[in-house]
Amino acid sequence: MASTQYLKKIRPIQLVAVIFFTVSGGPYGLEPLLDYAGQHGALLILLVTPMLWDVPAIFTVLELNSMMPITGGYYKWVKYALGTRWGFYEGWWTWLYTFVDLAIYPVLFVEYASFFFPDLQAYKTPVCLVIIWASAGLNILGIVPVGRVSLFLGAAVLTPFIILFGLAFFHHSGGLFIPSPSLKHVAFPSLGMALYTVMWNCLGWDNTTTYAEEVEKPVRSYLISTLIAFGLVLVIYFLVIWVAQLSGINPAVLTEKGVPVLGEMIGGHWLGALLAIGGMASTLGIYAAVLLSVSRVPQVMSEDSLLPARINKLHSRFQTPYISIIICSVVVSLMVLWTFADLLIIDVTVYGAGLSLEYISLIKLRRTHPDMPRPFKIPLGITSLCLLLILPASVYFVALGGAFSSSEETIKPALFALTALASAELFWQILRFSSRKHKAVY
Repeated sequence: MASTQYLKKIRPIQLVAVIFFTVSGGPYGLEPLLDYAGQHGALLILLVTPMLWDVPAIFTVLELNSMMPITGGYYKWVKYALGTRWGFYEGWWTWLYTFVDLAIYPVLFVEYASFFFPDLQAYKTPVCLVIIWASAGLNILGIVPVGRVSLFLGAAVLTPFIILFGLAFFHHSGGLFIPSPSLKHVAFPSLGMALYTVMWNCLGWDNTTTYAEEVEKPVRSYLISTLIAFGLVLVIYFLVIWVAQLSGINPAVLTEKGVPVLGEMIGGHWLGALLAIGGMASTLGIYAAVLLSVSRVPQVMSEDSLLPARINKLHSRFQTPYISIIICSVVVSLMVLWTFADLLIIDVTVYGAGLSLEYISLIKLRRTHPDMPRPFKIPLGITSLCLLLILPASVYFVALGGAFSSSEETIKPALFALTALASAELFWQILRFSSRKHKAVY
């Protein structure tokens, strides 16, 4: 099934860093959780949501990727299991949600850089464009440079948090205060936004499979690297919210000024500065890693004649889909003026729809191809799998319902997301019409 012979392949340790940045990049962006869920609901939602939302996704991705570790990942799985039409839906939705997702990170970079240069907000657009196109150049160089840069940036992200956690434990060595878990006083709209916040900070496990042919021993590497990354993400998220609660910081202040202000409270201005640097490193790492994953999808869709053939063109030296990378970068350059809250709702809503097709593909392949080799297989039968997959679907619809029951400001992006999902059918019909017209000519 291989489509391209890549010059260099990424090693497992680099894959851990790339997965970490694709899915998380640290708790930057998690700050609104305390404001939405309150002292008693934040840790509860933070611990329960990944179990319901991420674990089924991780197991699904590991099983399907062990069957087909190929370039294009989830798009290829859905196309193989459900047919070309649904494969197009999967690829189209992924492209849309990733444009939205990528637009978040240059904006966040400017916010954290403003810790040092308060006037930088006035130059947000040109700074964002520099980040977008510098990352495009890095991705054109290939997956190995992205992996190496991710390792370096990963150290820059994690080191300040290790210091933060150490100081917090030192100052509060007399006891570990954890508020009693409860959602009693959390309004439904706030619950929906709290879920969206955690879901956004924990999505993208399938995105890491689109370059599987560029990974050494992909089945084993993905299994080990994904589990390590998942554990790392959960531990860091839990600790940062726990430290925030322990510090007594006003949740609204944390939402407005971000993790650096928490560092200033715990260790002083120097720690706030380190965390601001970590935030800048995080946004750069996430952007590069997500662009790496999404640029492979239009490449393989063009191979299947679902997008123009020119998108499939590879760089003569680096063998990377540079046309696809450039197209992604052009679109993201036009989207950096959206607000964070709007982008978050659109991002998770469109992503969840694509993820549902992967779940359906898993069930379909269990029924139609039971004997197909699965080096990793979820130890559940088809009925149990169906019951398991009700969990992420429930989280998804509760979050969406919360957005619709909130203010007009959250209804608009939710409606936009549903419109974006519906656009897949429109463009599929355009594709079919164009294909019939082309055949009539020849």
